[in-house]
Amino acid sequence: MTTEVEEKSKVTWTKEEKELISTYGCQLLAENANKEQLEDKNFPTDTMVISYMVEDKLQKDLCRGPTAKIFDLYYDKFGKGSIQSIDYGPGTISPIMWGYKSPSTKKKRSRKP
Repeated sequence: MTTEVEEKSKVTWTKEEKELISTYGCQLLAENANKEQLEDKNFPTDTMVISYMVEDKLQKDLCRGPTAKIFDLYYDKFGKGSIQSIDYGPGTISPIMWGYKSPSTKKKRSRKP
């Protein structure tokens, strides 16, 4: 029997596959998301929760992108019948403002009298 720690350490997406996600126009925010991540409101409103089966286990990811492209991504990766649902995520932040960092203010030069 595997422990919960060993289960969490199993990686669904390899490094190379994560790089290919952007070719679909998608962004993987959380792989095999836990309960806290699935309820976290600090994600953008366009975040989707994708439920899919891998080796007879239900997993959920948080992903951004057009729904059709997200479907294509998961269908191509896991195959027919693996996608269980694609639902809206819990995020409340505007996609434009998510990850935005305000520019640093420059110090003004002082004038010499």
